[in-house]
Amino acid sequence: MQPVVLAVAITGSVPRKKDNPAVPVTPAEQIESTHEAFEAGASLVHIHVRNPDETPSSDPALFAQVQEGVRRHCPGMIIQFSTGGRGRDPSTRGNALELRPDMASLSTGSVNFPTIVYENPAALVVELGTKMQANRIRPEIEIFDLSHIHAARRLIDQGLMDERPHVQIVMGIRNALPAREHLLDLMLGELRRQIPNATWTAAGIGVAQSPVVDWALARNADGVRTGLEDNIRINRDCLASSNAQLVRLAAGAIMRHGRRPATADEARRLLGVSTTP
Repeated sequence: MQPVVLAVAITGSVPRKKDNPAVPVTPAEQIESTHEAFEAGASLVHIHVRNPDETPSSDPALFAQVQEGVRRHCPGMIIQFSTGGRGRDPSTRGNALELRPDMASLSTGSVNFPTIVYENPAALVVELGTKMQANRIRPEIEIFDLSHIHAARRLIDQGLMDERPHVQIVMGIRNALPAREHLLDLMLGELRRQIPNATWTAAGIGVAQSPVVDWALARNADGVRTGLEDNIRINRDCLASSNAQLVRLAAGAIMRHGRRPATADEARRLLGVSTTP
């Protein structure tokens, strides 16, 4: 069966323990939660870190603790740092890239979120892309709007990344790209025209998580994404008990589509990530 990269976004910058006590906040909690998700089938972890008051942090020391623990307990798992901007000073969003994770997220344009404008000015995008290239970190391009595909194409043309980036289409954030199946086809059509060699995945936020996983798998996506960053519930009446529970649900969807979760080594080959440090 064809392997699928199963990514788990363990924490994010928005959900708090008051929303779901399972959200891992401290480095120790994040390492444990990632290990459980790895055992359940995840081969890539997307990492945000938090201050003691649960607000988003850019502290490289926190990223380093989580990275070291994941490397120890989850052999070969792809480690991806967030450079996302909610609650973080733009000047610090790339501070942890010196730690050389396997991958890092890179949003290529600004977009409206429910209560803020998620700002990614062109100069910051180039700065982050340059740091990733200098540290041999593969980017995951976060696409929230059609124009962001063209912005990614410009980064390729500027020599800041190769012709085969990993691209994530994010759907279901209010004021941004709605979770509509025909819009995924529209975005994929443009991605294939502009960056035909890209690998791709899609993320659905909240109630859109399960449908987007199915839409992506039906279109032969290279990966799917789940995790408490994007969705804290199993259904309207039941909170998710852990990231691992969400991973098991996504793994079940992968199997229903006649595929299987990739091993860590397979995930690295699929996404062009170098072997484990």
